[in-house]
Amino acid sequence: MSLDNKLEKLIARKKFLEEKLNNPDGMNSDEFVRISKELSEVTPVADVATRWWDKRNEINELKELLADKDTDKDMRDMAEEELHSLEKNLPEIEDEIKVLLLPKDIADEKNAIVEVRAGTGGDEAGLFAAELMRMYQRYAEIKGWRTEVLECNDTDIGGVKEASFSVSGKDVFARLKFESGVHRVQRVPETETQGRVHTSAATVAVLPEAEEIDIQINETDLRIDVFRASGPGGQSVNTTDSAVRITHIPTGLVVQQQDEKSQHKNRAKAMRVLRARLFEQERQKVNDERAAHRKSQIGTGDRSERIRTYNFPQGRVTDHRINLTLYKLDEIIKGEALDEVIEPLISEHQAELLSEVDES
Repeated sequence: MSLDNKLEKLIARKKFLEEKLNNPDGMNSDEFVRISKELSEVTPVADVATRWWDKRNEINELKELLADKDTDKDMRDMAEEELHSLEKNLPEIEDEIKVLLLPKDIADEKNAIVEVRAGTGGDEAGLFAAELMRMYQRYAEIKGWRTEVLECNDTDIGGVKEASFSVSGKDVFARLKFESGVHRVQRVPETETQGRVHTSAATVAVLPEAEEIDIQINETDLRIDVFRASGPGGQSVNTTDSAVRITHIPTGLVVQQQDEKSQHKNRAKAMRVLRARLFEQERQKVNDERAAHRKSQIGTGDRSERIRTYNFPQGRVTDHRINLTLYKLDEIIKGEALDEVIEPLISEHQAELLSEVDES
C-alpha cells in the first residue's frame, strides 16, 4: 500500500472513530474504551498526515500560480519564496510520519520492573547499585510515575547487593527499556585511603510488567518453596516461614521474595517478577529474530555489554552505544538530566528502525 493510501485510510479512520464517540448510543463501556484507545493511537499520525496533505496542496497551488503567465512579478516572487520554504519543510513532516508509522513495540505502553544488581567491585559496586536505584526512583518521581520496592538486599554499609522495584505510569517501559545493561562507575571510593580511582560495575535489567492475559503460567510448572527470611549476615529477620522461592520448571527461572512478613504477599510479588521475566523472554525472542541481521542490539535489552560509564573525577557520563558524552554527571545521577541520555537513545533506535523499513 502506498504512503498516500495509508494516510488517507488513517484520516478516514480517525473521522469514523470520532463520529462513533460523538454518538455513543447503544455502545457498552468496553466498546467505548476500545474506541477511545484506538482514537488516541490514530490521532497523532492522522493529524500529521492532514498537515502533510495541506502542505502538498499548498505546493501544488503555488506551482499552478507560477505556471500562470498572467501572475505579476511581486506575486511570483512571493510564491517562489513560499514554495521554497514549503518544499524544504515537507521532508521533515514525511520523516515525522514515518516515525509515527513504525511498528510499535508491544511492551512500550506497559509498566516496568527494574532490577539492579551489584557487579564487580565489592562494596563500591553495591554503593553504586544503590545510587542507580535512587536515580531511577527520582527520575520516576519527576515523571509523575509511581514506584514500589519489590525486593531489596542491602549491604552493611548502605549499598545494594540486588534490588527490584516496579514503576507504573505512562510510557514507562518505552523510556526505561534502554537502561538495560552493564553500568560502569569510575571514582575514588570512600574507603580508599590513597585516593586512587577504582572501576566498579552494576547491572540493570528493565522488564515490561506483564499481566495475566499476557503470560499464562500453569501451576503444575511451578515449584514453590517457603523458608525463613534472613537479613544481612544471615541473621533471621522473621520467625515464620514467610519467604518464598518460585522455580519455573520449563525455563529454570527462579524468583525469590522475602521483604514482606506475609507469605501470601511475597508469593504475589514473586509471581509479578516471574511473569515479567517470562514475558521479556518471549519479547526478546521476537526482537532477536527481527534484528538477527543487525549488529546493533539497542533496545533489545542485551545486558551482556557495557552500555554506560559514570566518571566522577571528570563529571562525565558516556553512553557507549551512541558515543554520547555529557558533562552533567551530578544532574544525571539525581535523575534530573537522565532524559538527555534517554532521548538520543530513542532517536537512534527510531533511525535504525527507519533504515530497516527503507531496506525492506
